[in-house]
Amino acid sequence: MIERYSRPQMKKVWSDENKFDKWLKVEIAVCQAWAELGMIPEEAIPQIQKARYDLNRIADFLKVTHHDVTAFLRSVGESLGEESRFIHLGLTSSDIMDTALSLQLTEATNLLSQDITEVTNTLENRAIEHKYTIMMGRTHGIHAEPITFGLKLALWAQEMKRNAERLAQAKKAISVGKISGVVGTYATVPPEVEQKACAKLGLRPAPISSQIIQRDRHAQLVTSLAIIASSLEKFATEIRSLQQTEISEVEEPFEVGQTGSSAMPHKHNPELCERICGLARLVRGYALTSMENISLWHERDISHSSTERIILPDSCLVLDYILTIFASIMERLQVSPKNMRRNLEATRGLIFSQRVLLALIDKDITREKAYELVQRNATKAWQSRTNFLNLLEADPEVTAHLPQSELKSLFNYDYYLKHVDKIFERLGLIKPRKGKKTKTVELAPQAL
Repeated sequence: MIERYSRPQMKKVWSDENKFDKWLKVEIAVCQAWAELGMIPEEAIPQIQKARYDLNRIADFLKVTHHDVTAFLRSVGESLGEESRFIHLGLTSSDIMDTALSLQLTEATNLLSQDITEVTNTLENRAIEHKYTIMMGRTHGIHAEPITFGLKLALWAQEMKRNAERLAQAKKAISVGKISGVVGTYATVPPEVEQKACAKLGLRPAPISSQIIQRDRHAQLVTSLAIIASSLEKFATEIRSLQQTEISEVEEPFEVGQTGSSAMPHKHNPELCERICGLARLVRGYALTSMENISLWHERDISHSSTERIILPDSCLVLDYILTIFASIMERLQVSPKNMRRNLEATRGLIFSQRVLLALIDKDITREKAYELVQRNATKAWQSRTNFLNLLEADPEVTAHLPQSELKSLFNYDYYLKHVDKIFERLGLIKPRKGKKTKTVELAPQAL
């Protein structure tokens, strides 16, 4: 099951091979920039472009140096010979590590953007499918007034579009390089090298840096990932709620042969949605760590480094994973309009209480008196499990202002759906249709 939702592309982004590839790419770009400025012989560049590293040799060197960049440089140097003296010229480790990390994060955000687009498209398609699938709207967990399942999904789709914007802004923040030397003064490597190298790498130079790229940029990214994960948790929590036995309005996909419980064969548990909710907590924890990484001593310490080796890959991998799970859930989500209608009618017409209230107010009754009349009958209907409309029709204080025919006309679901098309048009999910009436939803006899 886990492998089904695994994404090899994201795993590759955070592989050691890809990290060292990026380090080497930065080193070569810097050498090319030096050569363009006449500080490295042009004839050395073809050989430098053939530079390679060996993972096993890096591991061997690391046992001695206890420093991954120097271990990497020794391995690269073995592949070059005398041209190795030009590698890392005037640079510090963070020039390479931070710039390469920006390249990895850019790759990761591109994949996450694709995931978000897939989720958004799926939500929009299913929203259109269920545009008129009427269901109970709930506030505080209590029946409120009718909505449609399509409106619920359209709301989620819009939230995912905002998440896409947040991710795009965060990507812009981390798409910078830094080639400015040990404390950011360019004393050993001029700004022109940074400008040329970053251009070759597809990054913008950070306008100013210390020994590192400032970690507010990375915190912006991880907190954005945490917000996205929290949105997914919100959606998954709603599906879990609607899948409860007493509600049974939706159900996440359940595979042939899948078991929900080792003891109870009847169980269909929303375990995928629960998995999303649990993993979202993990990403939020990473967001806190990313913010704590902002504060470092002077021009740099490495208290952030150890945590980033965990939180940056993991937050991207986890979010990629749960986005993929959620897209699969929504594509195959089972929806029960029949059960939605059953729940809609469970309170025997109480959901029309505001319509009755407004109708009484329209008869020049004070709001306080109208509220008292409606609430009195609503409470009786709830406690006795009797029909709300029948009680209203039997109350002379109500019928003195609202005759039976007028009362009955208030108990109509069409009232709640009259602007559904307008909402979908505003969201760009359907084209404006002039003169098109809202679909009629007939009231079931038991609700009357």
